[in-house]
Amino acid sequence: MIIKNYFSNPVLNGIPPHEVPDRIRAIQEKELTRQVDYCYRNSEFYQKKLKAMGVEPGDICTLEDLRHLPVLMTKEDERLSALESLERYNHPFGMHLCAPVDELFLTGTTSGTTGMPTFTYTFTRNDIKLIGQALGHRLKHVGVSKGDRVLFIFALGIYATTMTLWGIRQLGALPIDIDARAGSELMFRIADLTRPHYLMCTFSLAEYLSKRVPEMIGKVMAELGFKGLMLTGEIGVSVPQEKKRLEEVYGCRVYDYWAPAGHAVAISCDSEEYYGLHGLAPELCTCFEDLVDPESKEPVPLEDGAIGEMVITSLKREAVPLLKYAYGDIVQVFTEPCPACGFPGKRMKLVGRSDDMLVVKGVNLYPAAIKKALSSFYPRVTGEMRIVLNDPPPRVVPPLVLKLELGHLTLEADLAGLADEISAALHKRLKVRPAIEWVPPGGLPRSTHKTPFFEKNYEN
Repeated sequence: MIIKNYFSNPVLNGIPPHEVPDRIRAIQEKELTRQVDYCYRNSEFYQKKLKAMGVEPGDICTLEDLRHLPVLMTKEDERLSALESLERYNHPFGMHLCAPVDELFLTGTTSGTTGMPTFTYTFTRNDIKLIGQALGHRLKHVGVSKGDRVLFIFALGIYATTMTLWGIRQLGALPIDIDARAGSELMFRIADLTRPHYLMCTFSLAEYLSKRVPEMIGKVMAELGFKGLMLTGEIGVSVPQEKKRLEEVYGCRVYDYWAPAGHAVAISCDSEEYYGLHGLAPELCTCFEDLVDPESKEPVPLEDGAIGEMVITSLKREAVPLLKYAYGDIVQVFTEPCPACGFPGKRMKLVGRSDDMLVVKGVNLYPAAIKKALSSFYPRVTGEMRIVLNDPPPRVVPPLVLKLELGHLTLEADLAGLADEISAALHKRLKVRPAIEWVPPGGLPRSTHKTPFFEKNYEN
């Protein structure tokens, strides 16, 4: 069997599947020592960290060496690094910046929803060229080609999603980029005028648009003729019932994609079932190779189905390369070929965010897991939910309170029985019995960005 054009690095295409893992390892290890040495020589932050551990750049030659190196950075470390560089050098790019400030070409911030925004998405011209090629290949992987128009709706300006526009352009496709804050009327008017072939946005926005399009332009979504949707930032595509529902509404395949911190470039395949995010650019980072326990930060053995916090290490980054960065994404890694498309590299499913984790009677719980468990009760519930927090997380005094939105045809007489069913299902799967508060259909606010999991009463 010969591999298809799966990877953005052509060296990895056209070789027998069983040789792929060793070839990936060889490529990554060739770059690893060079990247560590570059960071050591050009960043006071990394030099101090490594010296404190008694580690020289030449000590890190293999993936095993890397896995056993302690975590060097977390989100809080990155914020402190940015504050120090602001104070000392009058820029926010952090003490881990390795390239001269006057060689920076593109920057984008994180959203800042959990604290001060950080400029993780900061690139030199070489950085964005390499990443853009991988991002473009990712879209080509699901059918986007030269001349296609891609409706791209996110919060734009200086935000991280802006980097994806470079991938669209490098592929030869045309992005129709609209700021998600512009309002529904402008979104629909531009979409109707430009007749895009693909849509890229969040799952929440895709749902919102599908409900508003009939009243705004007198059409249903399937009539707009999209060839595919590429969605990111939320778990919707990984929930079978929600993926199927959106595909029926739009009349096309729905794909999940991501590139956290400009790394782990990945997308799901053209399959009815969801088999995770396929890592298409292993030459850029080691994200699919390095997991740690989210609490102890000890290495997690890498085997099929392993769960842990993904650790980012750049391999070819010039501006702000990341070394052993525990970014907060809790993932499950699959090392076996994809059952649907035969992809021979590693795949990943997002379990949750470490900063979203709740602890209920000693059980670690992620909102994404609750949402997936609730999906089996559609259409008796819509799938919209909020976890009510009366005190700051992560610890929750039982019971865990869930606000659930009723389906349109669910009768009041059925609520007690439905609540018992949901409680039993969550206890079986997640070891928690929630207290359920019912909300009428449409009663939970939607968002054109990311729909929140939590209702934080303690902030009022």
